[in-house]
Amino acid sequence: MTNLVAVDAHGRVVGWACLGPFRGNGTSTASGELYALYVQPSLIGSGIGRTLLEAVHAHAHADGFGLMLLWVLTDNTRARRFYEQAGYTADGAVQSDDYDGASVPEVRYRRAL
Repeated sequence: MTNLVAVDAHGRVVGWACLGPFRGNGTSTASGELYALYVQPSLIGSGIGRTLLEAVHAHAHADGFGLMLLWVLTDNTRARRFYEQAGYTADGAVQSDDYDGASVPEVRYRRAL
């Protein structure tokens, strides 16, 4: 697992991404997964997320991954648009987790590196 941290000019953390091998079934061992990508809410749209995602791709490629996958909440249109603009496409896989009785549906995206 690799953690990437974005800091501002004052050394404060403003973003974080985590990646590693894909944790699911049905793909080759050369598949990586973006486990998480967060940007301080007041800085969304500033390019930090895009920069972190580019770093994720560089690290994944260096680790030998030829494909990146990620899960995003079905109703998170902002995140889905962000990943689509970065070249990801929904591949038809869906999953839903249950948290305290609430179903949280997700859709899987993929992008070749």
